[in-house]
Amino acid sequence: MITISQGMVRTCTGVSRRDFLRVGGMGLGSLGLSLADLNALATDHGRRDRAVILLMLVGGPSQLETWDPKPDAPREIRGPFGSIATRVPGVRISEHLPRLAARTDRLALVRSVHHEAAPIHETGHQLLQTGRLCRPGEEHPHIGAVASRLLETRSPLPPFVILPGPIENTGVQVPHGQSAGWLGAAYEPFHLAGDPASPGWDPRSTLDRARRFLDRAASQWGAPGEALVAAANLLLGRPVTTAFQLAEERDALRDAYGRNTFGQSCLLARRLVEAGVRLVTVNMFETVFNKVTWDCHGTAPFSTLDDYSGHLLPTLDQALSALLDDLGARGLLDSTMVVATGEFGRTPKLNAASGRDHWPGVWSALLAGGGVRGGQVVGASDHHAEAPASRPVSPQELLATMYHSLGISPDQYLQTAAGESFALVEDARPIGELFS
Repeated sequence: MITISQGMVRTCTGVSRRDFLRVGGMGLGSLGLSLADLNALATDHGRRDRAVILLMLVGGPSQLETWDPKPDAPREIRGPFGSIATRVPGVRISEHLPRLAARTDRLALVRSVHHEAAPIHETGHQLLQTGRLCRPGEEHPHIGAVASRLLETRSPLPPFVILPGPIENTGVQVPHGQSAGWLGAAYEPFHLAGDPASPGWDPRSTLDRARRFLDRAASQWGAPGEALVAAANLLLGRPVTTAFQLAEERDALRDAYGRNTFGQSCLLARRLVEAGVRLVTVNMFETVFNKVTWDCHGTAPFSTLDDYSGHLLPTLDQALSALLDDLGARGLLDSTMVVATGEFGRTPKLNAASGRDHWPGVWSALLAGGGVRGGQVVGASDHHAEAPASRPVSPQELLATMYHSLGISPDQYLQTAAGESFALVEDARPIGELFS
């Protein structure tokens, strides 16, 4: 959407009219903007715009097989995996996460996340990303859409991107909390066209999507002005293609992330925040059916715990470790919060298929960067990882923490077109211990 407020023309990307005219005035020379140029646009006198990368581990990873093992519990509770020591004394995680175990001094674990809503994927998705459960015919905005609405940005890129695409069918036909909701189409997320890990993936297909995104947003303004629209289309030319061009990265770095959809999406998330995108959500999967995901019920069409050890945990360990290293090496970790979480945990006791079922009673989240003090654990689960034993944390508190890292007060209110006011996050504060 293009709006006029206090004498400034603003597009759906948040770029001001002055920026449009400045870049538009460059003519065809602006087609040469590099990632370094976009990086410079996202930096103000040495201070970077703050960003969040939210890794949605769709399907709901087991707390016992990831961040909160219970090595002394009975076999039917602790499961088939062992645990390993980490760089933080006394803190152990799954044996299949050795890279992250070596980096725990740079990250924080929250082991007491829980909610009391229905134990379905969609409730967790909504609570984590919007702070609310939707009612029929109602969708609340994703944090990225709110950030698009409230934050300034100097980048020509859309401020809210979902990689590689939105969550689709996870069992119940209700929203997943990954839209702009009642904020409207102008603040909808930008998606990829295709799989960034595919050898034949061409970022020009994403450019075509960008132009459609611009046209859809611009159509909401009655008389946008030909010069402004032309400048906007120019901005969504070479700069967008550059930001999405993974081929510019060294082969060794692409290999470090893992040549798979999740790994390459994490690498692309780093490129996008470096270029000025404020909120990137990486969905590890778009569904939980008929493919290997964290939804480990143990029988088809779902996954098994063997899939955890053989594929899921090594993939997460590699990609997330590479992301933390890469952000740190580029000086981006202080300004970029990384959050990795599923929508719920898994049942403390193995089921008859040696899998685990849905369990919102307690699960774990990982946070790093964006002001988070590494090397700590917030909250604890009980002896069987069944419920919080100390410092219970709600999904809304995780969301408030992300808002805080972006520099947005979660106490703010936004008003719908119908005049109804909503607090960004209701009855929840940022997790203060993470920043102390």
